[in-house]
Amino acid sequence: MTTRIETRFEALKREGRPALVTFVMAGDPDTETALAVMKALPAAGADLIEFGMPFSDPMADGPAIQRAGLRALGSGHTLGATLETVRRFREGDGETPVILMGYFNPVYIYGVERFVAEAKAAGVDGLIVVDLPPEMDGELCLPAIEGGLNFIRLATPTTDEKRLPAVLKNTSGFVYYVSINGITGSAAPDTAQVSAAVARIKGQTTLPVCVGFGVRTAEQAEAIGRHADGVVVGSALVAALEGAEGGARDAQVEAVAALVREIAGGLRRIKLVAA
Repeated sequence: MTTRIETRFEALKREGRPALVTFVMAGDPDTETALAVMKALPAAGADLIEFGMPFSDPMADGPAIQRAGLRALGSGHTLGATLETVRRFREGDGETPVILMGYFNPVYIYGVERFVAEAKAAGVDGLIVVDLPPEMDGELCLPAIEGGLNFIRLATPTTDEKRLPAVLKNTSGFVYYVSINGITGSAAPDTAQVSAAVARIKGQTTLPVCVGFGVRTAEQAEAIGRHADGVVVGSALVAALEGAEGGARDAQVEAVAALVREIAGGLRRIKLVAA
């Protein structure tokens, strides 16, 4: 069965442009604001949405996303509330792919079987769980695939030729290439290195390759998008919400949407140049 993620990348390939994949944190700063932000993303230019699952020990995340997760947990947001937010989003949007991104501990506590079933029922399309290596596929990756969800794996600058086949083995939807060594939002990616890495990964898979960690501007997104099938922007959006003047919900939503529109514009220039 073709998933929303696969359908979206096929459509983008026909359009001749890379995807804009946006990350925001569920429950940040509260459930209703996070839902409002999520609803605004597609109209602003987001092609896929990564929705963060708040966790108290986010080892791969930089300060902005760490603070977002803590705000969400401080407001009482739970994994169940994250799934309910996706369900509510689906009431008005049946096409935009939604990927839950986070860590295994909350899923394990919730119960893997229950989580997979409820995620699928809510309208989730895929999972990115950053602390589950291929050696632990039986914990969540394989149950997720059996439950009809794409399981998206991370490749990094240290993923060598020997390791890459294991990373790709049960990956579906797309491959997420982490463009820097370090935490999210900590440095700007090197375009030449990213180009070489994407080419190397594409030599071993037909899946789309999306690049994230460190992309903050339209110019960076455009440069990366000339070599990748998609660009992931997260920390910059989370920081935009956090910095919205006065903390009013409308201002927070617009701050995120405005940055998405700007970055989407950069990616759409690629099609115009290529045409």
